[in-house]
Amino acid sequence: MHIGKSYKFAAFLFWTRRKIYTLIILGIIPVILYHLLGIRWLVVPWTVVSLLGTATAFIVGFKNTQTYNRTWDGHTIWTNISNSSKAWAIMCHDYFQDEAFVRKLFYRHFAWLTTLRYQMRENRIWEVADARYNAEYQRYYSIPERQHTFEDEMLKYIPKEELAHISGMHNKATQLLVLQNQTIKTAYDSEAIQLAHFIEMQRMHNNFIIQQGQCESIKETPYPRQYSIINTIFVRMFCCLLPFGMLQEFDKLNGMVAGVMKGHMIWLVVPFSVLISWMYTSLEQVGESTENPFEGSSNDVPISQICRAIEIDLREILGERELPDPIKARNDILV
Repeated sequence: MHIGKSYKFAAFLFWTRRKIYTLIILGIIPVILYHLLGIRWLVVPWTVVSLLGTATAFIVGFKNTQTYNRTWDGHTIWTNISNSSKAWAIMCHDYFQDEAFVRKLFYRHFAWLTTLRYQMRENRIWEVADARYNAEYQRYYSIPERQHTFEDEMLKYIPKEELAHISGMHNKATQLLVLQNQTIKTAYDSEAIQLAHFIEMQRMHNNFIIQQGQCESIKETPYPRQYSIINTIFVRMFCCLLPFGMLQEFDKLNGMVAGVMKGHMIWLVVPFSVLISWMYTSLEQVGESTENPFEGSSNDVPISQICRAIEIDLREILGERELPDPIKARNDILV
């Protein structure tokens, strides 16, 4: 997540430069065919282009609204995870008298958070974090889940036996919640906590299950492919036809000017078609990079930073003094 005042315009141009190169070619070819080779019938009525542009603007705007909603939902879910974790930790600290037992619960919760964020960082075929325009931008920041192995991170929180137990499971985060629930149930059976406290902790535990499911729902459900392909087709059609629709309009300007530009006004089709088309392709690229909020791009929910903040808060509740460093933004980007 970018937390600076704004992306720099130069950085945004660099991020979209490959589309600009393509648009320049798409703008030059019609001018050469029309102006230099004299193929005058290639023009497209401006009305057709304007109608297509209007339809494209609607579909691009619709996609960007929906992808923003997915990212906002991701932020909301992880805010709830953070709040629930703190409330649950206070309950554990107050309800149980055995400090070693409380520490065991806390550290398994850290393991659950770690497992969940690693699962959210797994690659899906529809995600674009490793697309060329996003992959090269990753030099401005680092993704912790790609720098440290899952096993090394987990051994900070749970013993090897528990790690071995969940390693063969399909959904490791769920299995950790199962272990956590069994541990608390055993404590209740041994009368370590009262029934009312046990019920309250079960309610909080159910919240974690729901929140994990919400994360998995966003992760495993891509933006509907039928809308995605329509968006791509419309944008590409518009970018291809726009220069052809501008040919006659700029050719008419030759009768209104004098000097060096007379007879060459049609070449202005190239910069203006590139500028207008770039607006559409940039919106499409922004929407595409926003639709998967957990994959690890610079626009995603900073789940690594959130997990670290939760861990620091809970360790302070335990009374620990040696705390991990907060994850800080690098080049104004938090992950």
